[in-house]
Amino acid sequence: MTSFWNDLPQPFFVLAPMEAVTDVVFRHVVERAGAPDVFFTEFANATGWVHAGDRAIAGRLVKTDDEHPLVAQIWGGEPGDMEQFTQHCARLGFAGIDINMGCPAKSAIKSGGAALIRNPDVAVAAIAAAKTAGLPVSVKTRLGYSTVDEWRAWLTTLLQQDIVNLTIHLRTKKEMSKVAAHYELIDDIVALRDAIAPQTLLTINGDIHDRAHGMALVAAHPGVNGVMIGRGVFADPFCFAPSADDVVQGAQLATPVQSASSLVQRNFALLRYHLDLFDHWQPQLGRPYETLKRFYKIYIRDFDGAKELRDQLMHTTSTDDARRIIHQWHEAMSASE
Repeated sequence: MTSFWNDLPQPFFVLAPMEAVTDVVFRHVVERAGAPDVFFTEFANATGWVHAGDRAIAGRLVKTDDEHPLVAQIWGGEPGDMEQFTQHCARLGFAGIDINMGCPAKSAIKSGGAALIRNPDVAVAAIAAAKTAGLPVSVKTRLGYSTVDEWRAWLTTLLQQDIVNLTIHLRTKKEMSKVAAHYELIDDIVALRDAIAPQTLLTINGDIHDRAHGMALVAAHPGVNGVMIGRGVFADPFCFAPSADDVVQGAQLATPVQSASSLVQRNFALLRYHLDLFDHWQPQLGRPYETLKRFYKIYIRDFDGAKELRDQLMHTTSTDDARRIIHQWHEAMSASE
């Protein structure tokens, strides 16, 4: 089917779905820093929603109307539940459905995630069920469950399902992120896609730091359509921007980056924006302040005193406390320049 996927620039860039990270707050932060072409939600469990409703997915599908294209990332092992849940996602206005078939977390592999690599019949049924909602269906997976040489049979099964996009984290479930991504297999995977399902877009994921790195990989491996970045955003929230100097996303971040000091000020501005969004959405998401602390390392880094500032922020109990400390540091740094 023709969908937004077909209209994306190539190569396109995607923010990876990450549990307790890529909620409506952080997606807007990344958009301001330098937006990718596609956003994914956090993982939302189909069976949980069918049996317990929205409280089971705890705000994972909360979005704004201006987020487009936004893909709902879902997981589960019951095709009937997948069918009901994808229809719910369609009613909510998502641009597409992505089925997670690669998550290695113990909670996921009981019935979905990477467990589907070992249950291809269930994977096929889940894809068919998801398609009933009328949205474009894509899959995110890994090379295999235990060994790398599982990749050909597993990816063949997925490519035979006429999905719009296949994202491959270039490691196995067993490898987690403990070894380097298997870039040496990219060309063979492209050839497999071309032979079985040339209409299916191919996105690579794993150890990709930023846009420049992704562009270099695409240039080295013709046939790759998209690049997904996950952990790279923790090293650099501006990783999707064409270059740091080109980021002009509102008055707070409009100053071109030319010095170490301005890099720090840019990150401070983005952190303040994150704090403001957290406060705005907290009543609806209901997430405690402690969940925000995992993000401080993204912004507070690479300058003298960064560790001390992070330590202070980790002992705060509210966004107001955090703002006060950041303001004090900002004033001190400005005075020393």
